[in-house]
Amino acid sequence: MARIKLNLPDHYSFVAYIPVRITDINYGGHVGNDIFLSILHEARVQYLGYYGFKEFGIGGFGLIMTDVAIEFKSELFYGDKIKASVSAGEFSKIGFDIFYKLEKESAEKFTLVARAKTGMIFYDYATRKIKDMPKDFESAFCPR
Repeated sequence: MARIKLNLPDHYSFVAYIPVRITDINYGGHVGNDIFLSILHEARVQYLGYYGFKEFGIGGFGLIMTDVAIEFKSELFYGDKIKASVSAGEFSKIGFDIFYKLEKESAEKFTLVARAKTGMIFYDYATRKIKDMPKDFESAFCPR
């Protein structure tokens, strides 16, 4: 069976620390795959906020996720603390990708838990239309 293989950056511009809550645990006794998407969402909101943006406050528009890919590498359990390294790339006229490396700390070392990517586009929720990348976002994130 073919597996997805993500090409992630070598360096990340932001790190968020996210604790695993008891409500994140599923009947298997570990963090469920659906919760990983919620963890990515939290990391993304913190990442954007670090640069002064909100998902619904970027040049009058919001963001909408077009795709997601997650490679699961290790289990997470209640009480684990996630180190979420985040960076943006693959910019286009209407969007970009966000890359994530999730690790957990144990015995003063980090273990890879998941690698992920979300595709994001700019979206006007009032008109239900895709929009071009706002200039303030472009100047903050896009390489020159």
